[in-house]
Amino acid sequence: MTFQETTAPNGLIARDSLRPHPDGLALRLTLAWYRSLWLSSVTSLRVTVDGTEVPQDDLTFELGGVRYAPADLPGQSETLWFLQDHPSLVVRRDTPVALGEQHEVEVAGEFRLPYMQIAPGQDGGPGVYVPNHVRQAFVLTVTDEDAPAAVTVSDVPPPPAAVEADPFQLGLTLYSASAEFRAGWYDFDGLLDRVAELGIGPGIEIVASQVLPTYPVVSDEFVASWRAAFDRHGFAASSFGANLDMGRRRDRDMTPDEEYEFSELMLRGARKLGFPLVRIQSAKPALLRRLLPVAEELDLRLAYEIHAPMGPNSDPILRVRETYAQLDSPLLGFVADFSSTMRAMSPTLLRAVRRAGLDDEAVTRLQEIWATDAPMRQRQEEFIGYLRSRGFDPGRLGSFAHLAFNMHGHVDPREWADIMPQILHVHAKFYDIDESGQEPAIDYPELVRVFVEGGYRGYWSSEWEGHAFAELGEVDPLLLVRRQHDLIRAAVREGLPV
Repeated sequence: MTFQETTAPNGLIARDSLRPHPDGLALRLTLAWYRSLWLSSVTSLRVTVDGTEVPQDDLTFELGGVRYAPADLPGQSETLWFLQDHPSLVVRRDTPVALGEQHEVEVAGEFRLPYMQIAPGQDGGPGVYVPNHVRQAFVLTVTDEDAPAAVTVSDVPPPPAAVEADPFQLGLTLYSASAEFRAGWYDFDGLLDRVAELGIGPGIEIVASQVLPTYPVVSDEFVASWRAAFDRHGFAASSFGANLDMGRRRDRDMTPDEEYEFSELMLRGARKLGFPLVRIQSAKPALLRRLLPVAEELDLRLAYEIHAPMGPNSDPILRVRETYAQLDSPLLGFVADFSSTMRAMSPTLLRAVRRAGLDDEAVTRLQEIWATDAPMRQRQEEFIGYLRSRGFDPGRLGSFAHLAFNMHGHVDPREWADIMPQILHVHAKFYDIDESGQEPAIDYPELVRVFVEGGYRGYWSSEWEGHAFAELGEVDPLLLVRRQHDLIRAAVREGLPV
């Protein structure tokens, strides 16, 4: 077999992952997702060294000084793999590896994403959840040193000052720096310091499952760190991103009572940190009825995210709108995510699929299929069928064959006007900023026009999601956020009356 190196933006291992270990060797793992996951999310881990697959009995997963057999991981629903943790996958060998040795290493992992339910469980059994498959192959050198963090750019001119006529405030979600935070290039304080340095506040949004070491609990220690940073930089809390980990246990889904208790914990944590709004993941009528009194007590708005491939008038969102009409509460609304209203596929994604082996013809066909009005799954299946007709294994694309359609919607931006009074927060999603200062795949001047004319007056929270496709260190995402803020401000200035 010819050994072929493969990379993945959200991979388990990196160039510095192969470490010496008394039992043989260890792989320093990085969580292959943007948020923390329960160990019960790990479905399988397989390792091949120098062409020989390691028996499962010779693998040990070690986190926080506790060792687990791979077969025991699905039962660990109370143990969190925090995003910045780097557990070891220990491989038992007769002869331990030595510093400087090189070995061919292939890692394959499968994760079950506990908050992305495809279908609920039946008769008390577990539901079906979105899987995340990771496969990487490298020639690695045994080392005991972590790779250095990339050097960031500091000589950035100050942003233009906000003026009284600005219709809405800018900020960002720290999710924009997911890959860098996961890799340990920033701790939480350092990340906020970098945001302040680039002048890309004042609004700060977080994904709770990403930044809370004690998720789902907001600890007093985190609150103290959060408040100190806000006092230091003059930030404002904009949106608290909450997940609902319905598939936390592998044997069954959460019960309705457990869904309520988990969600209430998120709401109380958000208020503890001073957030006025929680991005909710479930809009089940029964759950919302139980949560509304909590939201009223805490004076919190609850906003359901509209994300690609759906738009404001997609059938699932129309059902949420019907639920809102029945509940008739001013605390209920939506987060508008601009991934829903794109005019082209992002160059960052197209670069990624080219690295994975697509030629010009395949990239062109991908964009043609994406631009049709067929349902998302139908477009995905058509593209996979096309690849197979050319003898190309879709598995070589990893998750890209799915994400290309799931994360890129092409609803008309003017549809946001249909629900403008219910839009409580904006995810100003973007992937690229070109040399002319524009986002080539998302029409920001048009979006600014729609939202200004629609009377929106909340936050636009910049959300760079290129980390789903770009390799770590390929770009500086926070610098890109700063450039996107410049684009938004320019579009606002052009649209304001003289």
